[in-house]
Amino acid sequence: MITISLCLIVKNEENSLGRCLGSVHDLVDEIVIVDTGSTDRTKEIAASFNARLFDFEWIHNFAAARNYAFDQATMEYIFWLDADDVLEEKDRVLLRELKATPDFDYDSVTMHYHLSFDASGKVTSSLRRNRLVKRSCGFRWHGIVHEYLAVGGRIMDSAIAVTHRKDVPHTSRNLDIYRNQQKAGVPFSPRDQYYFANELRDHGHYAEAAGMYERFLSGKQGWVEDNINGCYKLADCYAHLEEKEKQLASLLRALTYDKPRAELCCKLGDWFQQAGNWEVAIHWYQTATMLKLPENSWGAIDHAAWTWLPHLQLCVCYDRLGKRDKAYLHHELCKMHVPDHPSVKFNEAYFQKLGYPHQGGA
Repeated sequence: MITISLCLIVKNEENSLGRCLGSVHDLVDEIVIVDTGSTDRTKEIAASFNARLFDFEWIHNFAAARNYAFDQATMEYIFWLDADDVLEEKDRVLLRELKATPDFDYDSVTMHYHLSFDASGKVTSSLRRNRLVKRSCGFRWHGIVHEYLAVGGRIMDSAIAVTHRKDVPHTSRNLDIYRNQQKAGVPFSPRDQYYFANELRDHGHYAEAAGMYERFLSGKQGWVEDNINGCYKLADCYAHLEEKEKQLASLLRALTYDKPRAELCCKLGDWFQQAGNWEVAIHWYQTATMLKLPENSWGAIDHAAWTWLPHLQLCVCYDRLGKRDKAYLHHELCKMHVPDHPSVKFNEAYFQKLGYPHQGGA
């Protein structure tokens, strides 16, 4: 059985830390908490779980804080979380099984990261992260913001998921760090260009964000998943700026990096739908329904695009063309995935008024 150090960096996490540690404390062999300046009950809560507590002066560098936490670990493997992450029961079972695996000798274990959910609790957005790493490999964190753990060697893609339960509003902290770096004239890596653009976009600075995305993509140095998402987000900026042709060009630019994905197909479908070009919109939405979600994808996944969303929009498009039998068919397919979605309930009432279901109606 392997031994595990759980490492977290925290600051003023009294509302979430207990929930996080409560979901995992009995699965690890030590808990390392690095505090960067808490003024609430964070340290008290950490101590109640027998955590080893360390103070680290905040220097506006997340990688530095995480590396310091890793340096304090003493067990064979290091498992890292944020204070607003939890392990659900099914994932606790999987981690317990993994820990007991005989002759376990991987250098890193990736896990799903469930980021958002619909009203029924279904995952709507997820990606993968390296979560459990062999301490002797000496893997290090990089990046002042949106840091990443550089790993290599034998990697296992597990079925375990870490669930993100963010319960505090976003702040301008990350944007401020990038602004200060920009003001100081510190060069931005391609990855920092991408994440700086994300922060600008998230704070509504669409024109400035578009410029940074363009700079990032033109440099041709980014990770392919960042490139693809950069195209999507650049298109979103142009949509807010009401530059429709640039929005479409940005979406089509994603095709230079990979074959069409359901997310892109739905975005293209939406563009043509908004333009009233129902036939072309239908083409892209239908394409989305025929694609298979790649296994162990590292990119961000919009699960709606791979399941119910294209059917919902095909229902709308076919209805606009007066092809109500086809519209009803896609309504039924959408309903199989999200029967309680407000749009599905609205469409259900709409079709009932039209006399559906009826013979030949589907």
